[in-house]
Amino acid sequence: MTTPPLNPALFHLDREHLWVMHCAEGPVPRAAMRAVRAFMQKELQPWEMRWEEDFLGIPAAVRGEAAALIGGRAEDISLTPTTSSALVTVAQGFPWSPGDEVLAPLGEFPSNAWPWLALNQRGVAFREVPLWEGHRAGAEAWTSLPPTVEADPEARLIAAIGPRTRILTLSWVRFQDGLKLDLRRLGSACRERGVHLVVDGIQGAGAVSLDLEGLSAFATGGYKGLLAPEGLGFLWADEPFRQSLSPSGSWLSVEAATDFSRPSTDFHRAWLADGRSLEAGGPNLLHASALLESLRLLNGAGVSVIAAHVAHLQARLLDALEDSPWRTECVRLKALLKADRLGPFLALHHGGDGQTRMQALLQSGYRRGVFASVREGYLRIAFHGFHTEADVDRVAAWLTGTTS
Repeated sequence: MTTPPLNPALFHLDREHLWVMHCAEGPVPRAAMRAVRAFMQKELQPWEMRWEEDFLGIPAAVRGEAAALIGGRAEDISLTPTTSSALVTVAQGFPWSPGDEVLAPLGEFPSNAWPWLALNQRGVAFREVPLWEGHRAGAEAWTSLPPTVEADPEARLIAAIGPRTRILTLSWVRFQDGLKLDLRRLGSACRERGVHLVVDGIQGAGAVSLDLEGLSAFATGGYKGLLAPEGLGFLWADEPFRQSLSPSGSWLSVEAATDFSRPSTDFHRAWLADGRSLEAGGPNLLHASALLESLRLLNGAGVSVIAAHVAHLQARLLDALEDSPWRTECVRLKALLKADRLGPFLALHHGGDGQTRMQALLQSGYRRGVFASVREGYLRIAFHGFHTEADVDRVAAWLTGTTS
């Protein structure tokens, strides 16, 4: 039996609720709850708040831990409320010209579609690219064929880059089918063509190792694989790309903003050069207190160790399902797993069963205390660093209709 890299005792987990859907929302560790309580105690007694330690120190610590998690620099991190808000910051701050284009895979989660669709009034087009034969989305999502190891989605995206393409935006791990895209290959192709690669990373952050090479921006919220409450995440932006974006215009986005020995109404100041230039203003210290503890926990275990553990659990589940009605999906997913094409959740395609039967299956899992999720024709089983082999066996018992 392998030992989970994240001790389950660090979370408020119980036998009645096997949570395998951090792809929707991750559990918060007890340390994050303690940090929130401690911070709220200071809010009850504001004379206990410390300027350097709390107002400046907590956000700075979060930026440092976030940078360590993704292998970047703290000065390239901007704290943002959500993935969407981070992508809106990029979309609205980029120097567009009428006729420019944003390219994206077909079937992106709305947080990586609406920020770009909103640019239509500025003459910027949003164009989607199917990633494999039979790939469908929107009203036809449930008729889509699932991705296979033979598919080459990166080749389709690279071939679709045109003379007006300024940004290729995509999800690192796709929210419905769980396919992980090759960011290094895409980033290299984008750099060669003078195109920026902007990544929605929320479905992989915290459970999959990341390589920032070739990326211009990476956005994530904290409430999925980062195991923090909803309401705070971060944006990483490559320095030259960040310098091309309009600053947020918040009072904290300029030099010496917190030096009150200088009149606050002295507006002869330069914009900050680091990621704080894109932040919305006063930081959400309550959420930051929780996110900080979650990031420390993940960095302490090591994302690469967590990723290896997740892959082990995925392989164990697929082995257990080989002689079940899921055997066809096992073959498809095993090939993708072997090729390192999966994120931290297995997405089992409905195979023609349809929405009603998938929802019935989901409800049967709830009755057995197994909490998974269904999105656009896929049953999603998400493992993280706190899951055990016994958890996998319990999921297998549910999906094969046996006792656990």
